[in-house]
Amino acid sequence: MDEARQDSPAQFQSSEEALQYLRNIGFLTNDADIDLAEAALALGLIFLPGVHIDRYRQHLRKMSEHVQEEYRARLRLEEEDNLHLRVQVLRKIIHEAHDYQGDDKNYDDIQNANFIRVIERRKGLPVSLGILYIILARKMGWACDGLSFPGHFLIRMELDSERLILDPFRHGCEMNAASLRQLLKSIVGQKAELSHNYYDTVSNREILVRLENNLKKRLIEGEDYSLAILAAEAIGAFSPDEYRIYLDKGVLHAKLGQNQQAVTALEAYIAKTPHAKEKQHANLLLQQIKSSLD
Repeated sequence: MDEARQDSPAQFQSSEEALQYLRNIGFLTNDADIDLAEAALALGLIFLPGVHIDRYRQHLRKMSEHVQEEYRARLRLEEEDNLHLRVQVLRKIIHEAHDYQGDDKNYDDIQNANFIRVIERRKGLPVSLGILYIILARKMGWACDGLSFPGHFLIRMELDSERLILDPFRHGCEMNAASLRQLLKSIVGQKAELSHNYYDTVSNREILVRLENNLKKRLIEGEDYSLAILAAEAIGAFSPDEYRIYLDKGVLHAKLGQNQQAVTALEAYIAKTPHAKEKQHANLLLQQIKSSLD
């Protein structure tokens, strides 16, 4: 287990320090150096100034200790150390001992996309609960990754030659080809079919982008454009290659009547996007905004 990195001293306490922490992640070239737990907490804290972050760190430490205790207890009972045992241990601690669950009733509640609120409420989206699984599994030294499955975050655990795909939103239930196909069709449409790309693992940075995009989407739907801009800025801080956030910022600034900021963001987007059609569409929007400044 990577005790040294996971138990490193707190690097931020305030929302301002959390945003700087995210900027520091943006300079990391090795994805494995990203502390997924700290980064997820930082993304939550920038929207919750005044929250004492150490209580949430302590909660995650306690959960990790509970996983280790349960795992050791199972081994003392001479249960076979296999992948199914490890999955059972995670399920018991996450869903039974600490009562985390997918928020089916209020799926679009913005709190489900803020990792701090997820810890407080014990409810979340597939990606926020998936982050919890990944944090606890990796703390044990177990192989656990997120997958690029569309519309619903899934995780995969591995041991030797065995692999299991799990749905963290539904108590970590195992997903076979039939259940994956059914899930895909429910999200994308009945004509959708599984692709090998959906089984690709995603990086820590990509997981964080997925989490924050969920938050940004809900802020936009709630017409809270100022906080949606903050979400876009957070993504740009820890993932500077995410050039599409400049388009988001341009549109959002325009909605707020902040036309000069909109122009600056759109010009950055046009300079960064490699796609000709995207440049063309953004240029049309840019000209419309510029004409309002004349």
